[in-house]
Amino acid sequence: MSFQKPLLKLLKSTLFRLLFFIITFFFSLVFLFRFTPPSTVEEYGPNDPYGPAYPNISRPVKQGDPRLQLHGSLITEPLVSPLIPQTHPSLRANAAIVILCRNSDLGQMLDTLSQFEDVFNREFGYPYVFINDVPFTPQFKNTIRQATRNLVEFGEVESESWSYPSWINQTKAEECMHKMEDDGVIYGGSLSYRHMCRFYSGFFFRHPLVRKYDWYWRVEPGVSFLCKIPYDPFVYMHQNNKEYGFVISLLEVAKTIPTLWEVTRDFAMSNGIGREQSKLLRFFVNDETGDLGDYNMCHFWSNFEIARRTLFDSPTYLSYFNHLDRAGGFFYERWGDAPIHSLALPLLGLNKSQVHFFNDIGYQHEHLTHCIDHVGQFQNTCQCGGRRNFDRDESSCLQRWVEYQEKEWTWWDPL
Repeated sequence: MSFQKPLLKLLKSTLFRLLFFIITFFFSLVFLFRFTPPSTVEEYGPNDPYGPAYPNISRPVKQGDPRLQLHGSLITEPLVSPLIPQTHPSLRANAAIVILCRNSDLGQMLDTLSQFEDVFNREFGYPYVFINDVPFTPQFKNTIRQATRNLVEFGEVESESWSYPSWINQTKAEECMHKMEDDGVIYGGSLSYRHMCRFYSGFFFRHPLVRKYDWYWRVEPGVSFLCKIPYDPFVYMHQNNKEYGFVISLLEVAKTIPTLWEVTRDFAMSNGIGREQSKLLRFFVNDETGDLGDYNMCHFWSNFEIARRTLFDSPTYLSYFNHLDRAGGFFYERWGDAPIHSLALPLLGLNKSQVHFFNDIGYQHEHLTHCIDHVGQFQNTCQCGGRRNFDRDESSCLQRWVEYQEKEWTWWDPL
């Protein structure tokens, strides 16, 4: 047992302990670099007191990557970065989910509400405002209230918001509707559709149930939400100086708005609004040789929009709406609220950084879908179910929006 004392003395020596620590540290580093896979994302984003707005941006996908799938000549890789913003969970906006629907929409509304609660609002708890042109039935109210724990309010459209204005020639309007229906224009013969477009163009943001909020998110019955939304879009927009957000941008049916641009241009010129005051207008025009150029029919689809309510409840916008309303195009033609909202943004002085494309929100309305589930963070948050992404369709304006950013662009650049 005599050898135990020298060994014990060695183990207690400072030099031995130092050598043991160095050797252990060296082998730990070797193990770490040998068995840790290389990172596929890099941290990137603006300074934000609650964390970066763009936490993870994927590195470029190499040629031959199986994620670059083709559908004919259309590449379905996303046009912008597969990223998901972050917001601080304790922050909250003065906002509501605004829904215009009928009693007969109850079935579709329940499907949409269930999805919306699952992907977002069960966690964030924003109130719902339901509006109808007739009273909601007790069955509708009770069924909706049972589908969510969040506050639900029900209201009606005021009669002046859902009827012919006094200056409209109703006989002429009916003749125009019949002609558009005969010409096969979608909703060309529908009076209720025209009332809806006029209501969304000039009245919904002034409704008493909506006016108490600063922000709104428009939702319609029958739409689908396909991606988990783990952050608050209202807070994100407020923190990043955004005023208007969209998911799908597309071309309007030209036959529905033959004189909308002419009337809009007259308003802009009579109010001294030129290119310098409305630089965002460049996205909406093809030709800059004229007074304000020619409208290219691009617009943000307003059945999904997240926006600051006071953007439209402002003197300039209300003056613009009244100018349009007096022109009669809601009834003599079939002006939609989507191109009107879109064309109003440059008139209100917004710049491109104040309009946000919600690439991370998967959404489907009728046959059009924006959804990517095969790239980056979206692989675990979206359920696109094989739906074709509309972003690269020839009728989509997203490519033009990307080019409008005035920068060299690759598939993965953030906008």
